Amino acid sequence: MNELKLFFQEHAFGVCSKLGEKLRFPIDSIRLFFIYSSFITLGSPVIIYVSLAMMMKIRKYFRRMNNPILFD
Repeated sequence: MNELKLFFQEHAFGVCSKLGEKLRFPIDSIRLFFIYSSFITLGSPVIIYVSLAMMMKIRKYFRRMNNPILFD
């Protein structure tokens, strides 16, 4: 079970981790909120999660474009 958890933590988008850092809230609680609210609302938080992940990737891309020396 730990191997599965580590796999998802390494290969996921990191939205819950980033929210936890910004809000200073436990990451596990945020993950559980997304999971439970997805079951209750039939998946609408998944749309929010994916949109946040896309925004994070776009911001990272633009940071690389503005400062290519640091990321080579």
